[in-house]
Amino acid sequence: MDNDVLIFGLTIAEFEDISLKVCFTALILYMLFIIGNLAKESKAGKYGAMWMFIGLGLGFIGFVAKVIIQKLIGI
Repeated sequence: MDNDVLIFGLTIAEFEDISLKVCFTALILYMLFIIGNLAKESKAGKYGAMWMFIGLGLGFIGFVAKVIIQKLIGI
């Protein structure tokens, strides 16, 4: 199999890396919108909304932390 297959001028690995970052960022933003809407609809108040964002947002904090750690150590 040829490793130099290009998609939009990128190798497959480069395309997958960019696609993952763009699509996952969009998904995180959509999840933040959903959590905010849920807090508003349930009339949680500021304190309740804060805990909703913390509790429900922990799922994607690991992904964001991984990117930051990779930049810090130069991977």
